[in-house]
Amino acid sequence: MSRDTHHPGVQCPHCQSPLALVPVPANTAAAPVPVLPLVLKEEWQPPPVSEVLAVYAGRAKDTATATRGAAKVRESLNRARSAAAQRRAAQKTARRTPKSA
Repeated sequence: MSRDTHHPGVQCPHCQSPLALVPVPANTAAAPVPVLPLVLKEEWQPPPVSEVLAVYAGRAKDTATATRGAAKVRESLNRARSAAAQRRAAQKTARRTPKSA
């Protein structure tokens, strides 16, 4: 490798090994390499709400299923509240020290 083809600033981004520029002979039979345009990646943004809700626009409301779903959610919330209350009560009693006589 000669000094003319080696540029110290050109490195592999993965392994940091130095890369060399190699001259390519002009071959007319070779197909030209397509140059891809450089597209900068933009920050991801969620789709507009109207596009998301458009999927559900034509659906009819099934009241029986909605009622069952709401009952399940209420039941789950009530179980979580009672479990949290029991947990707090158990912690409160555990913190109390018995008074000696």
